Amino acid sequence: MEDFIVSARKYRPSTFDSVVGQESITQTLLKAIENNHLAQAFLFNGPRGVGKTTCARILAREVNHFHSGGMDEGQDFSFNIFELDAASNNSVEDIRSLIDQVRIPPQIGKYKVYIIDEVHMLSKAAFNAFLKTLEEPPPYAIFILATTEKHKVLPTIISRCQVFDFNRIQISSMVNHLGQIATKEGIDFEESALHVVAEKADGALRDALSIFDQMVSFSGNRVTYEDVINNLNILDYDYYFALCNAFLNCDTETALITFNQILNKGFDGHNFINGLANHIRNVLMCVSPKTINILEVSETIKKKYLEEAPKFQTDHLVVSLEILGKADLDYKISRNQRLLVEVLLLKLCSVFSLGEKKNTTDKTEIATAKPNSKVENAAEIKIPEIREVPSNGPSETSAPKAAEVPEQPVKEVMLQNDMDPASKNDLTQESDASSTVKIEPAVEAPHSAIAETKVKKLPKPSFSSKLGSSKLGGIPSLSAMKAKMKSEEGHKTGNKEDEIENFEGKPTDPFNLNDLWAAWKEYAAKIKEQDKQSYYVTLTKHDPIMLEENQIQFLVDNHVQVSDIDQDRSNLMEFLREALNNWKIQLKVVIDEAEKKDGDSLYDPADKFKAMAEKNPLLKDFKDRFDLDIEHDL
Repeated sequence: MEDFIVSARKYRPSTFDSVVGQESITQTLLKAIENNHLAQAFLFNGPRGVGKTTCARILAREVNHFHSGGMDEGQDFSFNIFELDAASNNSVEDIRSLIDQVRIPPQIGKYKVYIIDEVHMLSKAAFNAFLKTLEEPPPYAIFILATTEKHKVLPTIISRCQVFDFNRIQISSMVNHLGQIATKEGIDFEESALHVVAEKADGALRDALSIFDQMVSFSGNRVTYEDVINNLNILDYDYYFALCNAFLNCDTETALITFNQILNKGFDGHNFINGLANHIRNVLMCVSPKTINILEVSETIKKKYLEEAPKFQTDHLVVSLEILGKADLDYKISRNQRLLVEVLLLKLCSVFSLGEKKNTTDKTEIATAKPNSKVENAAEIKIPEIREVPSNGPSETSAPKAAEVPEQPVKEVMLQNDMDPASKNDLTQESDASSTVKIEPAVEAPHSAIAETKVKKLPKPSFSSKLGSSKLGGIPSLSAMKAKMKSEEGHKTGNKEDEIENFEGKPTDPFNLNDLWAAWKEYAAKIKEQDKQSYYVTLTKHDPIMLEENQIQFLVDNHVQVSDIDQDRSNLMEFLREALNNWKIQLKVVIDEAEKKDGDSLYDPADKFKAMAEKNPLLKDFKDRFDLDIEHDL
């Protein structure tokens, strides 16, 4: 029985023509030999298994063969080739021993070639000892340095060498080479199986040959696609195609069951995320005919991609890749990694299904619900019931038809608060200084009141210097003062229904969750450019969600973040309305209960006062005696 030799050694190239995937480098070296333009030092840089050491050995033999004039065809000139493994011989003494050998001229042939593999492992002192010899070597000496990490080599060494960067070998080239070897060995194979082997090798031909030997040992004289994916623990393409179909149909049950099957077969969740991202990337490449050639899969798998690609939209695929990229980063730091992947699948179902529903069912409804910017016929507008609110109590009156509506007198609405009677009398005397505010009816309540009201400007309270038995006489409570501030600056808070009062006649185009996320990320990027890092983190930690049409909800961690958003609410809402072309958008900021339990009470004034009162009960008596209020962040 003959001794087995691994394919990486048995089929190692012996000439430049047999080197796979490095045609530009081999042609350059061959012409340099023929034209006698050889440099004194070469640096071969590239990933593992792409032919650096092989090309160095071929170059060392070809140099002496070419200059021997064909007189020594049977001579391999092995005495003229010296190899040094710098990973284990990286000291100054090893380099000095090499320099002593360089001084001796060759006995056979014209050149002595020194190959130093893994040269980046040399110590700094060894590099410095090697500098002078490398810069001015004897005319018969040629140095070939090979490394996988060029950045670790001293710049002074690199400047003295002719650098060749070896590329990763293309999958198609590896498949052709593996097919030739299989034919020579009499092994039957499926092309899709060799494609999987080449993809697993990640551009390294030596790794591909090792995997090929492993497959031959497993399956005998026939290498099949099923044997390769089972033996190498690789997910089949069918799983990813099934998942993408589940995303399109918003079939969350199928997506979760498929992922559970994948886990039961022993696959890692992180590899699953990367595999799904690569699958969606391949689908994206097949959407346009110009990018199909970028796809590096077998012809059978490529046909499947071409059949599935028309079902998807480009923007959905791009958003999915962004979500998968974020999940890839969050996976390692997640405490519940399985839950993270399951939530990821639910998000992807939402991304693909929202676009389908919008494109198929809601187009006619959106077209009829979209208001025109100009009102052509005012008589066709239905005016709901008008409700007047006098100062002494509410009463309802029915409104006539739209064509017969007379001009209604302006009604005054008294702001009810805890002010003293003197302040209320002053309020009735300042009707001329009031401003007119239009209140627009809510969408859900068509019979709500529509009236032009005058909001009074509250006068400054008159403070009394006399102290009562328990309270300060003549001083309004803090709740009354707070009500006054909200009434004067209500349009700044953005939490009232009259926030959209001045937007009548402006467009309210429909938008989906993808449009909202894109606009939100664009605004967050602007905040980051303004160097507002804390506010940027607030905007990007959670994604906004849509409660219903034009209603947006955003989760925050604490009251401080609520305050940050409230201060910037006008700018944020203006940007979202312009970006989404919808002027009826309303934003609701909600504190995440899970985060609130983790320490948000530190920022809550009510909880602060409660903790302080437990330590000092006199604080509660002081608050009650002077009727003090604790300002809550609403």
